[in-house]
Amino acid sequence: MDWFPIALLCAFSLASADAFTKKYLADYRGRDLVLIRFGVPALLLMPLLWVEPLPPVPPAFWGWVGMLVPLELLGMLLYVKALQASPLHLSVPYLAFTPVFNILTGWLILGEQVSPGGAAGIVLVVLGTYLLNIGSVAAGGWRAPFRAVLDEPGSRLMLAVAAIYSVTSVMGKAAMAYATPTSFGAFYYVLIGGTVLIAFAVTRPRRLYAVIRRPAPTLLIGIMMGVMIVTHFLAIARVEVAYMISVKRTALLFGILYGALLFGERRLGLHLVAGGIMVAGVALILI
Repeated sequence: MDWFPIALLCAFSLASADAFTKKYLADYRGRDLVLIRFGVPALLLMPLLWVEPLPPVPPAFWGWVGMLVPLELLGMLLYVKALQASPLHLSVPYLAFTPVFNILTGWLILGEQVSPGGAAGIVLVVLGTYLLNIGSVAAGGWRAPFRAVLDEPGSRLMLAVAAIYSVTSVMGKAAMAYATPTSFGAFYYVLIGGTVLIAFAVTRPRRLYAVIRRPAPTLLIGIMMGVMIVTHFLAIARVEVAYMISVKRTALLFGILYGALLFGERRLGLHLVAGGIMVAGVALILI
């Protein structure tokens, strides 16, 4: 079980990066936040490329990476916009829909059947979603929590992110088959972050100032993202991906706690119960 505390640290680091982004950089543009959350970790992770270089890879690897990079950038842009648009308990938990979308795309595209555990997991994720919005029942009836998901901008955006990540998770697994988890992780995020930094330097050089305008929170967020990336691939190297991702999704519980502690979001107990149900649903789908 040496992988478990690593995966838990991965979840905590991701939730911390999300909370600090919302707390200290709330007035930043979405594109500037993409720069910070990809560019700063890329600079911090560059030394790892010397320790764990990418092995020789075939052309197919570069094909997967070429498709992944624009999707990752779009996903992160929507992600940070979701964090800005809504309370943490109404944005972060909707990443739990990523494995739900994986099941749906597998059925639609590949004809894969949903297992009984997967079906039960979907029910739990939907139930957790309902409980997160249970407060709207009094005003709009029992259907109101479902409508509230679509009415809340952060929830809508994070659902779109979950859909994108359901695609990138499959592509990333295909690309990682040509490398080791640690070498791929360092290379992949340095590549994405480097792409962002170069794009800003060429098209919007003045926006690079966003990285140094508030050095302390920017560095803190970059460190948290860097820790998340390293621990993600360290944990995956030690255990099956499904188990690791199930634990990583506890980030939504940490996010709910941050929402209460940093932003005074109410109904902490109910939100933790709802989040716990969603994490259980993810575990049933993935395992």
